[in-house]
Amino acid sequence: MQTDNPIIDDIAKLASGAAGTLHGMRQEIEATVKARIERLAGSMDLVPREEFEVVRAMAQKAREENEALIARVDALEKKLKAKAGKSAS
Repeated sequence: MQTDNPIIDDIAKLASGAAGTLHGMRQEIEATVKARIERLAGSMDLVPREEFEVVRAMAQKAREENEALIARVDALEKKLKAKAGKSAS
């Protein structure tokens, strides 16, 4: 934007340059913060979300299998007690 007043032109150029500089600083700060967070997360032995979900699914399956086995053992124990009760009579 050009005007007849060179002072306004200079202020506009200065503001434009400052905006560009601030944008560059923001990008640099974001990159630095991201790198530090990634480094911190790496040093904390955190697992990726995908690995967590796989282990979670495995635990859920194991829990369901355990519950099914408990129910099966209970049913077999009832049969055994019933059988033992009949043979004792």
